[in-house]
Amino acid sequence: MHAELITAEDPYFRGIDADVSLPHWMTVRPLASTNPGGPHIVDLAGGRGWLIYTFMRRHADPQIVVTEAFWA
Repeated sequence: MHAELITAEDPYFRGIDADVSLPHWMTVRPLASTNPGGPHIVDLAGGRGWLIYTFMRRHADPQIVVTEAFWA
């Protein structure tokens, strides 16, 4: 399986159906519902794996920082 992180219009995937363009085997949600602008988790293949990431807003070079990756 191959997954690629890209710069999106809304890296926090806020709103209803905001992640509709992702493959059906990927879902994105905040790691903590009390911190919607903080770390997010990407569930892969129905829970077989995940990535935890934080989006760093920078004018010159925005980036996604992956802090944990798991695959079973």
